[in-house]
Amino acid sequence: MTDVNDAHLDALVSAAAEGIECDGLSVGHTGDGYRFETPDGTHTGLSEPELRSVAAEKPRFVSNWYHWDRTDRPDTERAFLRWLEGAEERSVPERSDALAGDGIDASWGQLRIDIAGGDDGTRRYTVRHEADGDRSAEELDVLTDPLDARDLVKHDDRGRYRPLKTAPTLPTGWAFVDLDGPALAETVEYVYPATIANWYLERQGDLDVTNWRETMERQSGIYGVIQTWDRGEGHEHVDWVAEACCDDSQCLKRREWEYDDETDLAVDGGDEAFPCREPCSLVVTAARKWTKLEGERSRTYEFELTPSEKDQLEAIVDAVADGEADDIREADIYEGANRYRARFLRAKRFDEEGRLCGVPTDDHAE
Repeated sequence: MTDVNDAHLDALVSAAAEGIECDGLSVGHTGDGYRFETPDGTHTGLSEPELRSVAAEKPRFVSNWYHWDRTDRPDTERAFLRWLEGAEERSVPERSDALAGDGIDASWGQLRIDIAGGDDGTRRYTVRHEADGDRSAEELDVLTDPLDARDLVKHDDRGRYRPLKTAPTLPTGWAFVDLDGPALAETVEYVYPATIANWYLERQGDLDVTNWRETMERQSGIYGVIQTWDRGEGHEHVDWVAEACCDDSQCLKRREWEYDDETDLAVDGGDEAFPCREPCSLVVTAARKWTKLEGERSRTYEFELTPSEKDQLEAIVDAVADGEADDIREADIYEGANRYRARFLRAKRFDEEGRLCGVPTDDHAE
């Protein structure tokens, strides 16, 4: 049962003169006295003691208002925390019952955020990897300082450096516990920088999106070569870049940038909650390399392969591109990208210099 303490009632009486509107609670003051209204009913002409008495009978509405409107927090943080617990879709009693029971859980990228409620209407947050959602915090490396997230997310579970913070390679095995709202927002910020701010700007209609052409036109130095890719009318190359780098399997941001203001890309932008407002540095760096590679003329090579070997080479490319090569067990001989099958193919079809079917790269027929 959520309690209404004297501080909540004092704040309610003080704020009633200016008016209160919060999640179905409406309180005001006129010449005829106080008005107190919830979805359950309306009370008018109340004296101050009567207002306090009526409000005490609706503790969940009063404590909910106090939590959201009387706590000093940035608009961005407030909107994010309310979104996590579905404040716009769930009624106050529904959320209150859930918070007092098993709690409410939400997702943000690969983060699972669990929300629990206190008797006074406060919230406490626990953050862990979504893959650890069925594990108790005691089974994990328990953390309480948001600053710890900075080092925690630098490497994946295999110890490899993560150059892209929003890549779906967040390490597992940890939990931040007993966080208040500001600490939760700070932790999320270290894990996924600027995602809350950009999400909020998008909701407000203020997200500043910089499309591909605008981004590339401001490249200079060694990156200026990318601009040569935009000569002519086609932009299929940008579709290839977006498909390679901006798919949900590679980045958890939802791509909102397009080729330019008039031209959308043909590939899907993703489904995540937080938006990507411009091509990131990884995309720009990759595009520079691909620009140089695409400057080569196509050549015709002739290789002798069995149909199964051709299928196997395609399976190897797919497995590497989708990040699935490491998941193929040594015993999965029927998988084309199986390590032993790949080694057999190399032994059979590659020469001592590593050339497929012994064909030199520069020895070609036009």
